Amino acid sequence: MKKLFSAIDVGSYELSMKVFEMGGKTGIKEIDCVRHRIDIGNDTFHTGMISGSKMDELCEILKGFRKIMDGYRIREYLAYGTSAIRETVNTNVVLDQIERRTGIRVSVLSNSEQRFLEYKGAALTGGFESHIEHGTAFVDIGGGSTQITLFEAGRLATTVNLHLGTLRIRAKLKDIEPVYSEYETIIGEMVSNELDYFKTLYIGDINIENIIIIDDYMPVIMAHVGGRSDGHITVREYRDIMRAALVLAPYQIAEKLGIPEDNASLLLPSIVIVERLIDITGAKDLYLPGVSLSDGIAYDYADNNGYVHSAHNFNDDIISSAGNIAARYGAFESVSSKLSYIALAVFDATKKLHGMSARERLLLHISAILRNVGKYVSLSVPAEMSYSMIMDSEIIGISHKERKMVATIVRNSYPNNISYETFDQLKLDANDQIMTTKLTAILRVATGLARNTRKSIDNISVQLKDKELVIKVSSKDKMLLEKGLFRERTDTFEEAFGITPVLKVIKAGAK
Repeated sequence: MKKLFSAIDVGSYELSMKVFEMGGKTGIKEIDCVRHRIDIGNDTFHTGMISGSKMDELCEILKGFRKIMDGYRIREYLAYGTSAIRETVNTNVVLDQIERRTGIRVSVLSNSEQRFLEYKGAALTGGFESHIEHGTAFVDIGGGSTQITLFEAGRLATTVNLHLGTLRIRAKLKDIEPVYSEYETIIGEMVSNELDYFKTLYIGDINIENIIIIDDYMPVIMAHVGGRSDGHITVREYRDIMRAALVLAPYQIAEKLGIPEDNASLLLPSIVIVERLIDITGAKDLYLPGVSLSDGIAYDYADNNGYVHSAHNFNDDIISSAGNIAARYGAFESVSSKLSYIALAVFDATKKLHGMSARERLLLHISAILRNVGKYVSLSVPAEMSYSMIMDSEIIGISHKERKMVATIVRNSYPNNISYETFDQLKLDANDQIMTTKLTAILRVATGLARNTRKSIDNISVQLKDKELVIKVSSKDKMLLEKGLFRERTDTFEEAFGITPVLKVIKAGAK
């Protein structure tokens, strides 16, 4: 059965709404698109607030979107704000006012959520999988920042967010007030400084062959100036097309593309960012899939509701992102793997007991991977260090709230009792607190069995028997310390589940 769905992007310099038809042979099909230019990002990045006049204009546009949705009889929609709303000092007030005045509930995406949705939209287009089989830089250029995600052999290698957004760069140019002929040189200096650090710290020995670019207007330029509409292009062809575009003044680009002149002025920062990335990576081919955040929102909804099916495992990318953070901070992969293996085994064996979903299982997996990152900084206070480092890290694909939950799970997995006061400080609601406590309890049990880096576990089985959780471990090593101290890690589990974990160690090879 077909249904209509609307995806709304409250962006930094534009509001857009796309209407999609879900179901049928294609799974998802765009049937309408409405875009309105409104530069709320300029207010936010300069003053930290959206002005009253911009707020009025924003709400009028959203009222128009509401009428269009009513005309289509659309019942389901998702509306998201990005950096221009996320970075206001009064975000909750802005969201409340929007809902009261327009009837549209807007949620705010964290940077990692926003980039993940845009990446997901691109990943569900043709050709993505073949690109990332080789070294690939996925470059998502936004108004507030640019996200660069590196892939190697089909796996996400690392991701980093740089404050090189097109609106931010343009705002800095206004402060400097150069003549237009100097723009490219000045932008190049701004961009090169950040990208040089990026190259030194993150690229390493990854051989980047391809760059995938998410940008609002580059695909349009390619189609109008270069006659290319499939998104695939060599670096040489790209440079020829963009050089031809840069000969034009912003007003000429605006006329040619049918876009506002202010939007045309955002093209130059994008071109310079990509040019510099080509220089530092030596990439030979580019792919501009032409997808937007609205596409990503719709594809994510379609994927979660069974309208489309992707061959790509996005959870693997999230886990890989966490694994690369752990590796950066010297966490032993062998310990992380053992801890993850035990924690997930306990989670799976107690599904009926805890009632948690696959999403919570993913958060537990991330927590196990990142559990020891704080030891890179301090062996005396690893819990607090781990918490701070996770909160300051970019884990693509999880929300800011989920990152707080992971950081809290890790901190409370250390020997001291859980600090329930931190839940209120982190503004976690009752359900999130319960989930965090349950996942902490499971991770604490797992850490009791993975405390020694030199001991191996050949097999583990977990069974729920009456009021006991029986954990049978097969190992060739004597686990005297683990057996002796196991009880100090089970108190939280007993509190959360009313069940007592019991450890039984079997000599490997014994029957």
